[in-house]
Amino acid sequence: DLSEQLHGQHLAKEVVVRAVQGFLQSPQPKKALVLSFHGWSGTGKNFVARMVASHLYRDGLRSDCVRVFISLLHFPHHKYLDSYKAQLQRQLSETLQLCRQSLFIFDEAEKLHSSLLDAIRPFMAPYGNEGQADQQRAIFLFLSNLGGNTINEVALDFWRAGRAREEISMEFLEQRLRLELQEPAENSYAHSHLLRENLIDFLVPFLPLEFHHVKLCARDAFLARGLPYSEATLDAVARMMVFVPKEEKLFSAQGCKSVPQRINYFL
Repeated sequence: DLSEQLHGQHLAKEVVVRAVQGFLQSPQPKKALVLSFHGWSGTGKNFVARMVASHLYRDGLRSDCVRVFISLLHFPHHKYLDSYKAQLQRQLSETLQLCRQSLFIFDEAEKLHSSLLDAIRPFMAPYGNEGQADQQRAIFLFLSNLGGNTINEVALDFWRAGRAREEISMEFLEQRLRLELQEPAENSYAHSHLLRENLIDFLVPFLPLEFHHVKLCARDAFLARGLPYSEATLDAVARMMVFVPKEEKLFSAQGCKSVPQRINYFL
């Protein structure tokens, strides 16, 4: 599914598939698998999280072994942080006891208070004993817009240099991303123990989407609804999106986020 329906993300495809398969095939993992997805809105972070859930469980995101937390929805008020921490730790513990393999997804992770990130730190730390790895295997996915501008700058530099985006390497981009996340700005990553204690196994960059990627998303949206389409229609859908920067008009500002709704104009 990732190879067919995730467009313009050669790095994310490779890293996520390799990391998840390696973790699932490991007889004795040393710790939970922790992946942090970074990039602009609409580039595929939620889509990949759904694909991981569908790969692991028959019911996908509806499985009792999957917990999805959205920062501003589940933890909106700072004055209730202590209550949120206790509630979060209880929910994680209950899911781990219920399931041999759990999946925890934190959306809008950049808005998660650093004390909440630190509250879940024990669940991501190396296992205390071998039996724990058998009973409590867990995958944590953090989805964040943080680092999106850094990722986009790299993609734009490659384009201006006449180089294919597929030449962007994981090593080069992860290094730039890590530096930005460690800046002591008002971001929860910088203030938490996630990076300092190397609890995140992979920072997964999602590149900005270009015109032809948006056309592929439009094609997928038509196919998903069993509707006919033409190249001219796909072009028209893609032209409805806003592209940036102002001069180059290279990247879709919303990625593919509103494409499924926009095809309604052509029905």
